[in-house]
Amino acid sequence: QVQLVESGGGLVHAGGSLRLSCAASGRTFSDYTMGWFRQPRGKERDFVAAINWSGKSTEYVDSVKGRFTISRDNAKNTMYLQMNSLKPDDTALYYCAAASTWVLVANNYEYNYWGQGTQVTVSS
Repeated sequence: QVQLVESGGGLVHAGGSLRLSCAASGRTFSDYTMGWFRQPRGKERDFVAAINWSGKSTEYVDSVKGRFTISRDNAKNTMYLQMNSLKPDDTALYYCAAASTWVLVANNYEYNYWGQGTQVTVSS
């Protein structure tokens, strides 16, 4: 079992920045590919970014490329999502997730463990 806890969400004006954190506990953090997903109210949960076990490979959805950066610190069992140039369309509940694989994956069903989510609201 892996327990995941997100933090760092909040209310920010358009153009602002936030840094989300995902603290993991349980099994060996570096055994997992980690990902961020988001779910706007009334919509489906969608992929945002993923990072492989070493942190050397990453993947992003097109809408956040150049604005968001995913990273991880295996010594601290923590993953991050630095979000810059935020837009109102980025408003959503953000989830972190862990997948029992060493390759990058982007589908909900490929992730085994999920956090409870942290709300990000971007005002115009």
